[in-house]
Amino acid sequence: MHRVDADEDAFWLAQAHFSTGNYNRTQSLLARGNLIDRSPTCKYLAAHCSIKLGKVEEALQVLGDKNPSHLISAPGSARQKLRHVDVNTRAGARHNRNGSRNERLPTSEERDGEDISSIKSEAGMCYLRGLCFAKQNSFDRAKECYKTAVQIDVQCFEAFDALMANSLMSPEEEWKFLDSLDFDTINVANNPSLSQEAAQFTKTLYTTRLSKYTKPEEFASATETLSTHYNLGSNPDILLAKADLMFTHCRFRDALTLTSSVLENDKYNFNIMPVHLASLHELGQTNTLFLLAHDLADSNPQEACSWLAVGVYYLAIGRIAEARRYFSKSSMMDPHFGPAWIGFAHTFAAEGEHDQAISAYSTAARLFQGTHLPQLFLGMQNLQLNNLSLAREYLKAAHDLCETDPLLLNELGVVYYNEEQFAEASQYFRRALDISAQNEAEPDALVPTKINLAHSLRRAKLFDDALVTFEQVLRHGIKDPSIFAAKGLVLMELGREWDAVIVLHEALAVAPQDPMATDLLNRALDNSDDMAVEKGDVVELLEDRDDEEIEALDRRMNGKLREIEQNRVAGRRSRRRRHAQGLEEESLMEESMVVDSDEG
Repeated sequence: MHRVDADEDAFWLAQAHFSTGNYNRTQSLLARGNLIDRSPTCKYLAAHCSIKLGKVEEALQVLGDKNPSHLISAPGSARQKLRHVDVNTRAGARHNRNGSRNERLPTSEERDGEDISSIKSEAGMCYLRGLCFAKQNSFDRAKECYKTAVQIDVQCFEAFDALMANSLMSPEEEWKFLDSLDFDTINVANNPSLSQEAAQFTKTLYTTRLSKYTKPEEFASATETLSTHYNLGSNPDILLAKADLMFTHCRFRDALTLTSSVLENDKYNFNIMPVHLASLHELGQTNTLFLLAHDLADSNPQEACSWLAVGVYYLAIGRIAEARRYFSKSSMMDPHFGPAWIGFAHTFAAEGEHDQAISAYSTAARLFQGTHLPQLFLGMQNLQLNNLSLAREYLKAAHDLCETDPLLLNELGVVYYNEEQFAEASQYFRRALDISAQNEAEPDALVPTKINLAHSLRRAKLFDDALVTFEQVLRHGIKDPSIFAAKGLVLMELGREWDAVIVLHEALAVAPQDPMATDLLNRALDNSDDMAVEKGDVVELLEDRDDEEIEALDRRMNGKLREIEQNRVAGRRSRRRRHAQGLEEESLMEESMVVDSDEG
């Protein structure tokens, strides 16, 4: 087929060349006979070739920089039938019957006058404009182009996916945008029943792609409908949506189960890979990460996600420099790959390089304006630098985007704690724990927030509540001497000196040289001298206890019970000196505050 006379034949021949990667030949063919000016589909294909060749400015010249907003269709009575209405016509619905003399031609009539293929081509060109602006880092203009593309053709999934994948809208904006779409424009073989079913299916599918932090009931209903009514329970996109929700709720094992089920059938599904890698990292499965990263780097070196996997593996084993190198490589291969930017910033945070981390997180915040995570991480870095005002500002900005992230609420509580507003801090910690409980988060994910709550209650002098919370933490199997020391201090405040002695010896059983536990133990023994036997042995305190109770206490203290007298005699002189100096309890415990800097 050497001579092409018909425009349609020329387009399909050009499409064949495009599919085989012959972009220059495709452009050469479309340039014949002025096809680009006469046919919207040819114009779309020519611009797409320019983008594939990296010629962004040339693509924008072909496309133009204005979107055909007159083709936008809105749902129901809210359809944008009028492009220009007098601002005085807002008195009420009854005045809208006659309309205003300033009304222009209804856009629905203009849209109906367009061929369906032309409408789809115009939507496709809006999507390509968005790609061009995104490559120029003009994300606001890219977002508007993507939104216009979906509003013109609600089935332009590429544009919708670009909006969601690049987090260009806040969670609230995403739901408002979904409500603005006119799914009734979907037409299946002029069959109203099938068209309505297709419209409902498309809307339900789009719902699963929205933010998982808001309206969880609607998300659950959408996934249930797709799984049961449409029999898509094993569809990779549905499983990805469920896995993303599980990860958001800190249910990492459930998320890993779902992602693994997808990868069993599709080994190189790169859409689900970031969630899979993050779940493996959270669960500390370094061997699996090593094997997966090695396989991806060998089989798909051209994919940015392959080098993301290598970076995650090195981050998991603590080789930060190597992790940073591979995260950087991944972000250079795909400048709009969010997980790579976040991982790159995490490497600076892991090494305490706060200024570099703040710079990297700021870049991520500029690229992905709709997600609260970069703002959250910026707040955490400023918190570690003790810049409380800046930390509060970033965390409040993140809170405006997402009000239900337990990690964010925990960090806000830490800000209030450091400002000595303990009632507000406790309120945020409790809310974080309540939301985590609603999400059925894994118990280990709750421990740092419970520790923070216990310290906040202790500083607020709510010692009974603090003691209960510390005991809940220790029941998780935590072996942190600072937690035992904090519990011992609470017991001393409650006047339970002997119980404090036992707990503090448990702290020393974990870390024999812990200075805080040692000092508190000396003070507790001094107080027990005054309350029990001023010059007697500690063993005499056990005379009223039976053998079974003594053995139980000894086991609880890992055999340290009989060492109490030795510690008491050896440290009596230094205890009395410190006791005379009157050390303040708040300063003893200031360093024990745990800040949950989990980067997952």
